[in-house]
Amino acid sequence: MRTILARLAGPGATPRTDQVDAVHAVLQPAARVLVVQATGWGKSAVYWAATHAIRSTGAGPTLVVSPLLALMRDQVSAAERAGLRAATVNSTNFDDWDTVFQQLDADTIDVLLVSPERLGNPRFAARLGALLARVGLIVIDEAHCISDWGFDFRPDYQRLARALLSTPTASVLATTATANERVTQDIGAQLQRRSPASASKMPSEPPAQPDAAAPAAAPTVTFRGTLARTSLTLSVVPGLSPLQRYAWIADALERLPGSGIVYVLTVAEAERLTAFLRTCGHAVDAYTGQIDADTRLQVEDRLRLNQVKAVVATSALGMGYDKPDLGFCVHVGSPSTPVAYYQQVGRAGRAVAHAEGVLLPSDADERIWDYFATASIPDPGAAAQVLHRLGGGARSLLELEADTGVRRGRLEALLKILAVDGVVEKDGTAWRATGVPYVHDSAKWAALAQVRQQEAGIMRQYARGAGCLMAYLQAALDDPSPAPCGRCSVCTGQLPHPGLAPSADKLQAAQAFFRGMDVTIEPRKRWPAGVGRKGTVRGFEAGRGVAFADDPGWAAELQAWRRARSGEYVGPHGGMSGDVSGDRASGSHGDADDRPGALPDALLAGAVATLGRWARTWPARPVCVVPLPAPDMADNRQLAAHIARRGRLPLLDVMSWAGG
Repeated sequence: MRTILARLAGPGATPRTDQVDAVHAVLQPAARVLVVQATGWGKSAVYWAATHAIRSTGAGPTLVVSPLLALMRDQVSAAERAGLRAATVNSTNFDDWDTVFQQLDADTIDVLLVSPERLGNPRFAARLGALLARVGLIVIDEAHCISDWGFDFRPDYQRLARALLSTPTASVLATTATANERVTQDIGAQLQRRSPASASKMPSEPPAQPDAAAPAAAPTVTFRGTLARTSLTLSVVPGLSPLQRYAWIADALERLPGSGIVYVLTVAEAERLTAFLRTCGHAVDAYTGQIDADTRLQVEDRLRLNQVKAVVATSALGMGYDKPDLGFCVHVGSPSTPVAYYQQVGRAGRAVAHAEGVLLPSDADERIWDYFATASIPDPGAAAQVLHRLGGGARSLLELEADTGVRRGRLEALLKILAVDGVVEKDGTAWRATGVPYVHDSAKWAALAQVRQQEAGIMRQYARGAGCLMAYLQAALDDPSPAPCGRCSVCTGQLPHPGLAPSADKLQAAQAFFRGMDVTIEPRKRWPAGVGRKGTVRGFEAGRGVAFADDPGWAAELQAWRRARSGEYVGPHGGMSGDVSGDRASGSHGDADDRPGALPDALLAGAVATLGRWARTWPARPVCVVPLPAPDMADNRQLAAHIARRGRLPLLDVMSWAGG
């Protein structure tokens, strides 16, 4: 153990008592071990040391399951530093698979790392049985992903873990830094050795009758330590508007130590914030699930080498990213669970004496939480639609999306859950029904929804800063010994620069930047269900928009517009145009076609400016302006009339709404 630590952390590193005990536990025959320890504790050293010991007895290689490519790349590097021969099988190195399989057959690989989706690949699945028969150790890293109760539950990850747990002889080690007591107990229960017949069961289902030939279940040995992070100073900066949060980041990057990560909740926000920070002179990169594997690797390396001040990332960058000297982690928007927040903010301060973890919460965060929470819970109606379509034969994801009208992200999540239950399976690029009936466990999913609501409530309380922030996170994760840290913004009353509000110049720069950004509206690629047409939509071109619904550059104007649409008069320049009487605008709100438009003057001017920038690419000048029909025509007509006046074009109000 000491040798492995010296290779990984330097010659002065000494083993922790629990690390040594965990290795000893793993080396017991067919052991089941769960390690729940804070980021930076040295969980990987446990399985590398155990691998050395197991391989020295002549046993087969260690099989490590990792949920993210970034994590797998770092683990291969760490294994090699520990003196082990490591290889990986994942979606980005398909051409290397034959070589890896040959090395496995020749027993020249000590560690094989695989990603969850490999179970669905016929080439890998065909070799899985023989591989499991000879592996010496199975490691399930980031094990909270196999728990339905975990913040980052991944059905395909749970499915692969179950297949691996059917092995009768190998020890299994599961590790995570982010598990409360409920998740810890669920993982421990799943690690109990099962017969192959029961390995595909959901934890909530009654167990299958035991196989007489299968060995008795081994108890799970759990090692769990304190989650307090003495190097991390936590802060909450409340009450900032969307625009102020962007400006605050621009100010803060001038003073925050070292390099770090700025987490956001959506891909669109990652791209917008990155673009703005670059105009302020900051060296930043964006990192989301939508960038390709090579670009991800380049961004990870640039951050690791301190070639950028920060990476603006979604949750795609998190688990297992190995940069011990990360100096800060700032969240623009709050994750929906304390476990998710602890996992992300815990990336900072692993090997430095001081690091900052700052949360900039927003009232809009909960709308995003609600979307992701409902996406992770299957809709029985959508499941019935999907299975009805698959009853007629295999369908691709695109075909199912068009046939059912279920949006892509929700459809993918639903198919993964159905696959875990054995109801559907993937065959190449198509999905097909297996004939196994789907039984919707209403009680289980309702309980999960309730847990998600409770977790959201915990994050609301954290954002209010009612007590020590570190102690609050520890208690939320069921740490048995939470205590005031004496360092956070609640304990000290101090906030990192720029404090409660950004500088005026950064705020002005942020507004100017975002009002100069145009939104590209890509045309729909396929006709939706129920419109009488099917297949590919042809002939449409991309359009332009002034702002997203949550656009920080137009937040005040969009809010005024929403108030005005509901009938609340907010002034001639901040709300409805036209004559007003009392506190309501003139015109009948019962007849949407008769009421004045509600668009603020600034949004009208923004639309004209957007068209002016877009016009530089047009082959010819427009000949007229036509308001499109809609259930509520007033705003469309107001906008069309304004564009016609400014562009000196005829206004042709010739279309009407036919209902439906």
